[in-house]
Amino acid sequence: MRIEDLAETPKPPRIGLFARLRSSFLTGIVVIAPIGVTLWLIWTVVGWIDGWVLPFVPDRWQPDLYLTRLLESYTDGEYSVHFRGVGVVIFLVFSIVVGWIAKGFLGRSFLRWAERQVDRMPVVRSVYNGLKQIAETVFAKSDSSFDQACMIEYPRKGSWAIAFISTTAKGEIRTKFGEEDELVAVFVPTTPNPTSGFLLFLPRSELKLLDMSVEEAAKLVISAGLVYPDDKPKISS
Repeated sequence: MRIEDLAETPKPPRIGLFARLRSSFLTGIVVIAPIGVTLWLIWTVVGWIDGWVLPFVPDRWQPDLYLTRLLESYTDGEYSVHFRGVGVVIFLVFSIVVGWIAKGFLGRSFLRWAERQVDRMPVVRSVYNGLKQIAETVFAKSDSSFDQACMIEYPRKGSWAIAFISTTAKGEIRTKFGEEDELVAVFVPTTPNPTSGFLLFLPRSELKLLDMSVEEAAKLVISAGLVYPDDKPKISS
């Protein structure tokens, strides 16, 4: 290669100051946004629980009022003290005590008696049973939780959607389809809110099982296909 050819080789364009600032800004947003939103959600939920629990605590046991009186007794000023998260601690302790009692013989007997009373109330029965099923699905480790993520052809042939395998169909729904193929209940979530969606009953042979976990598939749905398992969104400079 001649020296003249080297001299004529075009140099790569320099990245301007604005482009570098833009790249740094987007990278900062990627770092800050998840942390900020997570902290904001925690702060909001803690405040909501405090506002719901603390009104049930007697005034003489309120930590804010107790510390305020203590400070005012040793000084001449007026203070307004607020401990965020006390209601969460009280709620956790209360839940543990209730769960411990509910596991015992007397607790189980009382719950069965109370649920029989609720079953006699038409509107209250529907609300209670629905909330109980949701709570058991979300918090309890039972067969009612989603087992695996899969792909199904939905809403038409050639179009694929992520779904979560719920349970094997039982009762009348199972008997209506005979014994040719096992019928499975799957939940098809919507984007970006995976708590809403559609319940479908499909033969197991029509499901394409995925190796990714249910949590990873949920992230994929929430991000509208931007976040894949073991993959991070990249910012182009």
